[in-house]
Amino acid sequence: MLKVITANLNGIRSATNKGFLDWLQQQNADVVCLQELKAQTTDMSVEMLNPPGYFGYFHYAEKKGYSGVGIYSRRQPDQIIEGLGIPDIDAEGRYIEAMFGNLSVVSLYLPSGSSGEERQAAKFSFMARFLPRLEALANSGREFILCGDWNIAHKEIDLKNWKGNRKNSGFLPGLYPEHEGEAYTWWSNRGQAWAKNVGWRIDYQVATSAIAAEAKRASVFKDLRFSDHAPLTVDYDWPF
Repeated sequence: MLKVITANLNGIRSATNKGFLDWLQQQNADVVCLQELKAQTTDMSVEMLNPPGYFGYFHYAEKKGYSGVGIYSRRQPDQIIEGLGIPDIDAEGRYIEAMFGNLSVVSLYLPSGSSGEERQAAKFSFMARFLPRLEALANSGREFILCGDWNIAHKEIDLKNWKGNRKNSGFLPGLYPEHEGEAYTWWSNRGQAWAKNVGWRIDYQVATSAIAAEAKRASVFKDLRFSDHAPLTVDYDWPF
């Protein structure tokens, strides 16, 4: 069984102070994908870099306190790929891939377009230039799981208030918990969004068909709040 967690931390130092790494030790996850580290190497504690039982790998943003992605793995990967090879995208620390035999697990943080037209244009630019990497992965013959904050909602069920949201766009997730109504993964810090569960589901694990077919359980953890996002866990009947 392969257990994968994806979590946007909105700052790894803040999430650690709120108990994220303590919680992680109880999850027995094989691979953990992190987004929005908002840190550089010098900001990271030993525990953040390598939690007990895990190897840690990170792709930091150049700008301090901004973006950044990472992967924790119980097994040392055969190879780590940091970035897409596109300078302006890689400067924002948005892609890291860990390769385990014929399986790749990716931690991905897509730009948000919600702050204005300029960032929306940047988001569309990212998506256009990211598509060739998706096509290459799809045609590689490898199995892969793309985890992360896509800043995209797939269907109307994924947004409490569907109309007028800039993040609306279609993308097919590998396992889709339609039976879990209002299983959101992000809540605005404004108003009482968390208390009233006025959320969005924008964090996904997207997988190739073979491994997606072996996804047995999906859950969103909301008992503790480490971030404005909630961790999403998927269990795959897949060797690791």
